[in-house]
Amino acid sequence: MRKFDTKVQHLKYKVLREVARRAWQGTLLENVLDIPKAIVPGKTPTMRCCVYKERAILSERVRIAMGGNKDNPNVIEVIDIACDECPAAGYEVTDSCRGCLAHRCEDVCKRGAISFDHNHVAHIDKSKCVECGACAKVCPYFAIINRKRPCQIACKVKAISITEENAAEINNNKCIQCGACVYQCPFGAITDKSYILDVIDIIKKSDRGRNYKVYAMVAPAISSQFKYALPGQVIKGLKELGFTEVVEAALGADMVAQAESAELTEKGFLTSSCCPAFVDYVYKAFPHLESFVSKNLSPMATLARWLKERDGSAKVIFVGPCTAKKAEAKKASVRDYVDSVLTFEELQALFDSKDIDITALAEEELDSASYFGRIFARCGGLAEAVKEGIAESGREFELRPLSCDGIEACKSALLKKSKNALDANFIEGMACTGGCVGGAGCLTHGEINKAKVEKYSRTATRKTISEAVSSMED
Repeated sequence: MRKFDTKVQHLKYKVLREVARRAWQGTLLENVLDIPKAIVPGKTPTMRCCVYKERAILSERVRIAMGGNKDNPNVIEVIDIACDECPAAGYEVTDSCRGCLAHRCEDVCKRGAISFDHNHVAHIDKSKCVECGACAKVCPYFAIINRKRPCQIACKVKAISITEENAAEINNNKCIQCGACVYQCPFGAITDKSYILDVIDIIKKSDRGRNYKVYAMVAPAISSQFKYALPGQVIKGLKELGFTEVVEAALGADMVAQAESAELTEKGFLTSSCCPAFVDYVYKAFPHLESFVSKNLSPMATLARWLKERDGSAKVIFVGPCTAKKAEAKKASVRDYVDSVLTFEELQALFDSKDIDITALAEEELDSASYFGRIFARCGGLAEAVKEGIAESGREFELRPLSCDGIEACKSALLKKSKNALDANFIEGMACTGGCVGGAGCLTHGEINKAKVEKYSRTATRKTISEAVSSMED
C-alpha cells in the first residue's frame, strides 16, 4: 500500500530518511554531500532538465531537513531553484479572444492596461494591470482568465507573491504557517523545516530513558494515518525508536475542553485556542479580536506543561499532522514545555531510517483520553467537547457554536464578529480543511480520515471528560 498521497511527499520523505539514517549512525556531517547522489544515483534525470539541477535542489532539501535557514523565523521555506516551472501568475488573454468590436475589456479597465493588435486581439500590459479582474468579468467569451499558481490558490491568507525572478515569496507578516502551500505545490518548492535532528539527538542522549524520559505525545489524528498498520503497532514503533513513554495529546484536549468550557460560560463569547494557525490568523488579520481568543494553551502545550511539572528533566516531543505546531513550540509561552515537533511524514522517515517494520510489531494499547478529547482531530469535535464540558460542570449556558472548516470559513466568522453580525457565542477555528486530519504533515488526506478518527474515538474506555482528567491524578 502507498504510504503517501503524492510523489512529492515521497521525495521529501526519502531526504528525511537519509538524513535521519546518517544522524543515528553519527556520520551525517561527513556524508551529507552524498545524500543527493544516494537519492539520484545515476546520470539520467528523473524529475528535472538535468541530473545536476536535481541534485542541487536535493541539496536544498537536505538543508531544510537539517533545520533550514536559522535566520528565517518562519517554519515554511521556499526553495527558489525548485520554483521555476509554473507559468506567470495573473490575468491573461487566451486563444478564445475573438477580436470583437465591443472592446468591453478596454472600456472597463481604469488603468489603460488593455490594448489590441492588428487582428483586434486583446493584450494585457502587466506593468499597468492591478489584477482587479474587471476585464475578465465583462468578456462575453470568457477569454480572459486569472492564472494563479497552486501555492497562491492554496494560501487563503494571501501571504504568497511572485518575485521578479519568477519564484514564490512568503510574507511572514501574513503567513500563519498552516502548510497548505506545502501540500499543494506540485514541485515541492515550498516545504516545512524539519527538526528531526533535534529529536534524534534528544533520544540518543536519553540512553533509553536512563538519563531522562522522552515522551512522544501523539495527536489523535494518528488514527487516520499509517493505514498499512494498526494504531497499536505505531505506538509500539515509537517505543522501538527510543521514546520512553507514549501519551495521548487527546488527554490534553480533555483538559482544554474542561477549562475552555468554564472560560466560555464566564466570558459569554470565546474563540478557540487549539489550532495555532487559527490563533495566528486572528492576531495578524483581526488584532481587534485578540481579547476573545481563549487564554488556555493548546492541548499539546497543556499536557506538556503537566508532564514537565511532574518531571522537570523529561523531554516532550509532539507527533502530529501540523506544521504550525512547529512554530507554536517556539513561542515563549510554550517552549519550556515542548522540546520539539514531528509530523507524521517525519515519523515515517524515522521508522524507516532504523528499518523498523511496524507491521511486524505487537500492538501496544494507548487508552487514557475520552471520546471527546480524541474528536478534536476533526472539525466540529472541539465544539462537541465544549458542549460536553458545560454539561458535565452543571453550569447553565446556552451554547451556540460555529465550527469553521478551513481558514476561509474562519475569515467569514471573524468578519461577522467584527460587524456584530455573528449569531454564535463560540468559534471553533480550524485552519485546515476537515480539521487536523487535513494537516499538511499528514501522510494521507481525504474525507475517510474523519471517519477513521470517529471510529477510533469511540473505542475510548473513558466515557466522560471528567473521568479522563480525574484519572491523571491516579
